[in-house]
Amino acid sequence: MPAYNEAVTISKVIREFHLAVPAASIYVVDNNSSDSTYELALQTLKEVGISGRVIREPRQGKGNAVRRAFLEVDADIYVMVDADLTYPALRLQDLIDPVANGDADMVVGDRHSLGGYKQENKRHFHSFGNALVTTLVNRLFKARLVDIMSGYRVFSRKFVKNYAILVEGFEIETDITLHSLDKRYRIKEIPIEYQDRPEGSVSKLNTFSDGAKVLSTIFQILCYYRPLFFFGMISIFFGVLGFIAAIPVFDDWVTHRYIYHVPLAILAASLELIAALSLSVSLVLNSITRQYRMLCERDLLNS
Repeated sequence: MPAYNEAVTISKVIREFHLAVPAASIYVVDNNSSDSTYELALQTLKEVGISGRVIREPRQGKGNAVRRAFLEVDADIYVMVDADLTYPALRLQDLIDPVANGDADMVVGDRHSLGGYKQENKRHFHSFGNALVTTLVNRLFKARLVDIMSGYRVFSRKFVKNYAILVEGFEIETDITLHSLDKRYRIKEIPIEYQDRPEGSVSKLNTFSDGAKVLSTIFQILCYYRPLFFFGMISIFFGVLGFIAAIPVFDDWVTHRYIYHVPLAILAASLELIAALSLSVSLVLNSITRQYRMLCERDLLNS
């Protein structure tokens, strides 16, 4: 459970998830909380007699908190859930079963299919950004995922130990999904109920900064996971611009056998050079990406 200033909900979340799966160990990663989240989490674990502990992660960001948990916790099955009381603990066993039975590498609690997220969520811009990223990812990876940004997930040990977390903030869920699709892990989504935060609990999301992160995420999806498409489009764009700029130059040569539009000729040549360089970059990066996928596949087979 990554937690940042969740004093209002942390104790109840711990108790509910312990009741759902009593045999599970619970680890709370306190991510620089300025309230009593750390003390309440520690107290609750001791009072109820739950195995686990509270881990401090000074580097701010949910991605850093999850990374710390994956580094420090050794288990056969991992559950990641927010500590804000928005996800139903009673559905936890339903999410665990596919991983425990070997039918999935990652199970995601889908907030959208039952309509709970649309009804409870008060931040409409986040819903728009969620839908935009989901559509893009599904098109690029030929997938049919419903909830890419859900914070309620169950992972197999193989998944966790072969996933390098490079992101630091709330984009962790999107990054996990991209990793799963790119490395061809088995993903299963299970519809769950969703409720908004209780009164007194404050969301850490920010409309404008998170909107910028959505745009950054889209850029990274294209750049890192589909370099041939991304840089290929750049190459085509500059190639077309260069051709348009060269039309008067061609006309000069055909009509007068002399080039009067010298600046346009230089511009056209420069644009075509950029197009050629972009195409070269796309081919090189695509080869590197393919090689990396092959190495990851080999590591999965040997793990």
